[in-house]
Amino acid sequence: MSVMEPAAMTRTPRTKRRSPVSVAEIVLYAFAVLFLIAIIYPIYFIVIASFSDPSSVANGQVWLFPKGFTLEGYKELLRHENIWIGYRNTILYTVVGTLFGLVVNISAAYALSRKDLVGRKFFSLFFIFTMFFSGGLIPTFLTIRDFHLYNTFLVMVLPFSVVVFDMIVARTFFQTSIPGDLWEAAQIDGCGNLRYFVLIVLPLSKAIIAVLGLWIAVGYWNSYFNALIYLKDPNLYPLQLILRNILITNQMQSGMGTGEAAQVALRLANLMRYSVIIIATIPIMCVYPFIQKYFNQGVMIGAVKE
Repeated sequence: MSVMEPAAMTRTPRTKRRSPVSVAEIVLYAFAVLFLIAIIYPIYFIVIASFSDPSSVANGQVWLFPKGFTLEGYKELLRHENIWIGYRNTILYTVVGTLFGLVVNISAAYALSRKDLVGRKFFSLFFIFTMFFSGGLIPTFLTIRDFHLYNTFLVMVLPFSVVVFDMIVARTFFQTSIPGDLWEAAQIDGCGNLRYFVLIVLPLSKAIIAVLGLWIAVGYWNSYFNALIYLKDPNLYPLQLILRNILITNQMQSGMGTGEAAQVALRLANLMRYSVIIIATIPIMCVYPFIQKYFNQGVMIGAVKE
């Protein structure tokens, strides 16, 4: 053993010097932080305002923490029994509508992504045409009435389940992310179209399924206009429509009353505005963390269209 070996062994490896942060990176990080604050703070303000005294909120005294902590807005909302009916209906509409929407949109998107589909261009143009031209509200209402869907559970699920934008995104995902060699290999093994779609394509499409599932679920959860037009039974109303009716009723009461009663009603109406947003938003926001990893991947892969 040579004499130089121990000395070489005792040498400490040189640490790689970190390059200094450039001015452009500092500006970029600062802009990203400001953009993040601009997005998060309004949500945070709604949360603290829902627990604050309405007069403090109106006077601009609520910034970072609740002032005049109160739960009157939530108590007043939860006092209405039809809120729980609205929650039940909205959950049913969201779950059933999302499942049905995924089935029809994913299936149609896969069919349109196959180059061997007869009339593929015609069907694609047929669907895309509906994105720019629609029959209008009155013909749609008459169609729903003639199909005996008016004031039924299915009117919130079936007529509006096909979303062409979602279909195009899913079709692009299938075209760019599912290799054509898989279909050839499956054919050699005796696999048919339906079996190939169910056993091979769907397991490889978790990302786009999560993206479309979240988009469709949010659409059903926030839907109130269709219920306003096509439902007349209060037992079928979704949560959003019930909350809207409660706010309108309270605002009318505050405007019709006089004296101290009117001030109390106005105070509750102002406080309930923020409480309504929290009650209507929190449940659907709790779903996102569970599909975030699929959502980030799928929304980028399917975002590029032909």
